[in-house]
Amino acid sequence: MHWSSLRSSAVAALALALGLAGTAGWAQPPAASLPDTPQEVDSAAGRIRVVPIKGLVYPWALAFLPDGGILVTEQNRTALRLIRGGVLDPTPITGLPSPITSQRRDTAGVDVAVHPRFAENQLVYVAFWKAKPGAEHLRTAVVYRARLEGHRLTDAEEIFESVSWTDGPSAARIIFGPDSMLYLAIGAPGFQESVGATSWAQDPDQHGGKILRLNDDGTVPPDNPFVGQADYQPEIFALGIRNAIGMAFHPQFGHLWETENGPQGGDEINIIQPGLNYGWPVVTYGRAYSTDPEGARSGLPPPTIQPSTAAPGMEEPFTYYTPSIAISGMAFYTGDKFPGWTGDLFVGGLAGRQLSRVVFNAQGLERRREPLLTELRQRIRDVKQGPDGFLYLTTDMQDGAVLRLEPAP
Repeated sequence: MHWSSLRSSAVAALALALGLAGTAGWAQPPAASLPDTPQEVDSAAGRIRVVPIKGLVYPWALAFLPDGGILVTEQNRTALRLIRGGVLDPTPITGLPSPITSQRRDTAGVDVAVHPRFAENQLVYVAFWKAKPGAEHLRTAVVYRARLEGHRLTDAEEIFESVSWTDGPSAARIIFGPDSMLYLAIGAPGFQESVGATSWAQDPDQHGGKILRLNDDGTVPPDNPFVGQADYQPEIFALGIRNAIGMAFHPQFGHLWETENGPQGGDEINIIQPGLNYGWPVVTYGRAYSTDPEGARSGLPPPTIQPSTAAPGMEEPFTYYTPSIAISGMAFYTGDKFPGWTGDLFVGGLAGRQLSRVVFNAQGLERRREPLLTELRQRIRDVKQGPDGFLYLTTDMQDGAVLRLEPAP
């Protein structure tokens, strides 16, 4: 199957359907307090029971342990949380690196991943932004590796540090691939005044605005696409990335898929392939913010003019969201609890307060979308399928929760 052709066809169909009209940001519905008891909501595939696991503060990322436990990170916290049997363990897992304590909630969260051979080595990985000594307003993305022993991380070591420093909000996400390599996405949204990061995405000497590929010890795999090329950081797997908030591997074809926040409209879902350029900030389906100088720095036209959406040598998204839902985590559904969802893609929406279900046709193109959980009015941050076949979500709220989606009885 030729994904480049599929992407082009999908984008063309969406452009005709949407008329490329109206790139204003999502009109956010007000947030709501989540009930403590399970709720039932409708979907095209039947009634869904939403079971909240509460007691968390701005929960961010999820990772599943082989024994059924769930690791959860919280923003601006120095501990992991653990869920077992649907219950939040009151004892935090300590031992995260102290630089996390200096993070503001508006910078980024802490992502977490479990080594594919965790049962043998108990290794857990966290990605976050650490402050620069002597210049606390500057941060860079790092990856730490540690061993989980009971309620503590031991032998923690920094295995990767980005060369890109910024004073603005961005994301750093990690995922292990089918090749057992660690993929790290570092954003380059470019909102900041003093340290411009928008240009990172096209700068081969920067890690920002890229998806990187690392060995499990943080070193460079010799088969990375730019190894040995002058001026390129050898960790780079793909470039032209604005702000990757979610990553997942296609269960059938093995490609890395990525969700990416657009500037104002133009949230993207991309199929990431080695060595390709995904266009930011040269091409985008979003527009510059009218109250932010990003457009002037990146070369985007003013918000009244639609920027270029295609250019030679740059990949178009598989699909995009206009208006923006502030797209976030993602997962393909392969479980047996929701037969009507098999093969569908689920992505979170922060500003959109929803879980978006993307349904494909027989050719692998987008057929339709279904917004779910809108009545709960929660900012959906991470989306993962559990080993039990249920979907799990985090709500980016001060009184946050992990939501378990199961068929209603």
